Amino acid sequence: MADTYGQVLLGSGLTVLSHPLMYIKVLIQVGHEPLPPTLGKNLFGRQVNQLPGLFAYAKHIIKIDGKAGLFKGLVPRLCAGTIGTVVHSKVVQKCQEQGTPQVMGGQQKASEGSLEHVVNETTKEMVARACATIVTHPFHVITLRCMVQFIGRETKYSGVFDSIITVYREEGILGFFAGLIPRLLGDVLSLWICNLLAHLINTYAIDDSMSHTGEIKNCSQAVTGFFASMLTYPFVLVSNLMAVNNCGLAGGLPPYASIYPTWVDCWRHLSREGNMSRGNSLFFRKLPAGKMYVVHQKRFF
Repeated sequence: MADTYGQVLLGSGLTVLSHPLMYIKVLIQVGHEPLPPTLGKNLFGRQVNQLPGLFAYAKHIIKIDGKAGLFKGLVPRLCAGTIGTVVHSKVVQKCQEQGTPQVMGGQQKASEGSLEHVVNETTKEMVARACATIVTHPFHVITLRCMVQFIGRETKYSGVFDSIITVYREEGILGFFAGLIPRLLGDVLSLWICNLLAHLINTYAIDDSMSHTGEIKNCSQAVTGFFASMLTYPFVLVSNLMAVNNCGLAGGLPPYASIYPTWVDCWRHLSREGNMSRGNSLFFRKLPAGKMYVVHQKRFF
């Protein structure tokens, strides 16, 4: 229990620190570009037209809403983080007590570092993450909608309890789980890609006789985690867009977004427009090829 409390406190602190970054990323994901492109230099020193990055976007938000404006949606996000940490911890503990689910190896305990061990541990982690994601997704939806209100200057989602009532009144129970499927798929794929790739690297590319083997293996885990998150980013983007789509906010309605019947339609539309990586980078943001910036709508066509 003490470990869980420690994780909650640490997670809450990191959430507060990273919230402005997530806020800006979400606004970019839905296509809100309040600042026109500027002439800048890329990593190779060449002059190119660039979109404003993290700091320019943050200054724009502060200019309109003050520094506190960078923390819209923080309370429901803290609720999601706290509840998610507790649920994840409880499910992991339950799996360890029961010794299930065992996918490979049968009743015989798999040796640590073997493929069977990796698959079994990853399966347990997958179940724990899925449970935490499902339980906390309503707070995630509210968080995103609180953020997207910046675009149309709405105040529809002004508090956790008021937002819960609003979502239930307008969309019913299903409204709390908008965008859940692509989020779950992305989490599951990212976890398996990360753990299996790390296992392959640690088994076949790293010799146990090497010095600092533990540090190298930890580094490989971090690298594969980053690679997996990049690979599954489209699921994150689609999930966030579906969470705010057609919810009565300007950021989820035309011209910012089409009305998508399902998340698959959203995926196809983004793929067709070449926007599957929108919001993935907050620095050195390239001007979309073949797009024209419309000043009064603050977006690209």
